[in-house]
This record gives sequence, C-alpha cells and structure tokens, in this order.
Amino acid sequence: MSIAFSKYHGLGNDFILIDNRHQSAPVLSPEQAIQLCDRNFGIGADGVIFVLPTQADADYSMRIFNSDGSEPEMCGNGIRCLAKFIGSLETLAGKPPALPHRYRIHTLAGQIVPELQTDGQVTVDMGEPRLLAGEIPTTLAAADAKVVNQPLTVDEQTWQVTCVSMGNPHCIAFVGDVAAVPLAAIGPQFEHHAVFPQRINTEFIQVVRPDYLKMRVWERGAGPTLACGTGACASLVAAVLNGKCDRAATVELPGGPLQIDWSAADNHVYMTGPAEVVFSGATAS
Repeated sequence: MSIAFSKYHGLGNDFILIDNRHQSAPVLSPEQAIQLCDRNFGIGADGVIFVLPTQADADYSMRIFNSDGSEPEMCGNGIRCLAKFIGSLETLAGKPPALPHRYRIHTLAGQIVPELQTDGQVTVDMGEPRLLAGEIPTTLAAADAKVVNQPLTVDEQTWQVTCVSMGNPHCIAFVGDVAAVPLAAIGPQFEHHAVFPQRINTEFIQVVRPDYLKMRVWERGAGPTLACGTGACASLVAAVLNGKCDRAATVELPGGPLQIDWSAADNHVYMTGPAEVVFSGATAS
C-alpha cells in the first residue's frame, strides 16, 4: 500500500509528514520509519511526523518517530513543519487558514500551540521550561533540585552542564568555540550517559553576545542535526539561568537562526522560525 507524504524542513532539520487523520495510530511502524528516513535507500529525513485526529481540547495530535525508530515527546522544528503541513491540508480541502492562525496540537509533551504568521514564519508557544532534575529526568541532582552549572564527566573530561526539559530532555554545555567540539565522538556518550535514564539531547553553546548564541546539537535518536527547536529553547533558558544572555536572543544553528524569547510575563518560551516544503510524493507499495 502506497502512502502519500510531504517532506518539509525547518532550518535543514527535515521530516516526512503524513496525513494520518483517518485513524488514531500511526500508519507506519517504527521499523518502516527507519527505512523511509534512510538517506541512501529511502526518502531521507531526521524523522517521520504523523498528523493524527484531535485529542482532548486540541485541534490535531502529533506523533513522531526519529530516524532510529525511537519516539520523542515533541520536536520544535517538527511542529513548525507540522503547522505548515496542516495549513496546506486545510487549503486543499477548500478551507485555507486566515493568517495569522493558531493550532492547538496535542503531543506527548502536552499541548503545544504553533501560529502561522503572515510572513511565512511560524511562532510556537513552547510552554514553560521544566527545570527540576526529576522532570528532565536526570540523577545529577535530587529530584526536586535544579541542575545548573553542575559537573559531568564525559570522555575523561569534566563539563559544566545545565539541564532543561522542554517536554523532552536537554543537557547544555557552554564552550568557547562550538566549531571545535568533537560532536560525533562525544555526542553519543552524552546521549547514553548513565545519569540520563531516558537518554538526552545535548547542546553546545557559544555565547557571542547577550542577544546572540551559537549552537551545535546532538539529538537523541537522530545524532547531529542542522537544527533543534526544543534545544534552542532549552539553551536560551540555560544561558539565562547562568547569567550569560538576555531573555530574548537569536540562536544561530548550523541550518540558520531561530528567535527565542523566554517571557517574564507568563514564563513561557516562544520560538519563531521558518518551515519549508521540499517536495511531495507517495511511498512505493
């Protein structure tokens, strides 16, 4: 059975989007997602995202399988792509959304609200960051304590790390030069470190100015990617907690910039960035 899809990317973090609104379970298995994400023998992507029927008071639901078949709670770049994809589906159905337009999306990290903007960008209300060790989760501190500037030994080197959950877990380390980080060597060691029982996304951050950060990321289940939206949000929060940057800043990723704002008014983190369609097609039957 062939399955229609569209491929999108958010700053080079790319996804296969599938209209799955006719049933509540994904039409593909994690093993099939792995095959589609293969860049030599499949479509090629960092993950497969399914648009599912509504749950609770949401407009739609989202599920995602990483390129290794694992299932993350949420994906920041992915949900921007999802919002654009939903807009295209509604347009094809003769009901184009009037911009700006917000969608309430049910995810495994709770309800997330992306908003399509008139300039083509997507702003996402990512909710409140979770800062307690038990919420990450990590054993670097007591469950009811924050993990801010704590030592962690990886590959016989001690790193000072800060941990933040944006519905999925992140470990942030500040470095003098992100280009010099041996990401392929140490990324897997962070991801699978014993202090992170559900594995971890790891961001290495260079503070250029209080309003400008550079970032490289090793994503749990996907490896090095060109961008990570939840990681950019977690990194700004970590930088603020360490007194290194403003509450609003540009986070420069290998694939391009995201605008991140940790609002003092409601404690929510807001992410603004692009999402672009690449092509559409159908899988082989």
